[in-house]
Amino acid sequence: MRAYLIDEILPSDIRRIGGFLKKNTIQSGMGDVFWVQIPDDILTVIQLQHRECRPHVFSVELGSDRVKMEFFVRSLKNMRCTCPGYCTSRQINFIINFANDMIEDLGIRT
Repeated sequence: MRAYLIDEILPSDIRRIGGFLKKNTIQSGMGDVFWVQIPDDILTVIQLQHRECRPHVFSVELGSDRVKMEFFVRSLKNMRCTCPGYCTSRQINFIINFANDMIEDLGIRT
């Protein structure tokens, strides 16, 4: 899986990231996995057409000393559709900016 990984994060900072994710994302029900909605203006044509599959999201996985954002867009409604897929460059930029903004807003040193 293609992903953006930030590692060597202190346990206290991991807890702060976890709090941020709980407040600002969709909780998956799978422990430390969260969903972040991709804005409509950067969805692919097929993702835009598949309104019934929305929201389209990427996953964030919180580990003991790392946070990982996958470069894969999923549907939370229909896993067997043709609209999930690897991110476009605009979607990758959105994910990287999300991660970097979160780290900066929380004042975490990496």
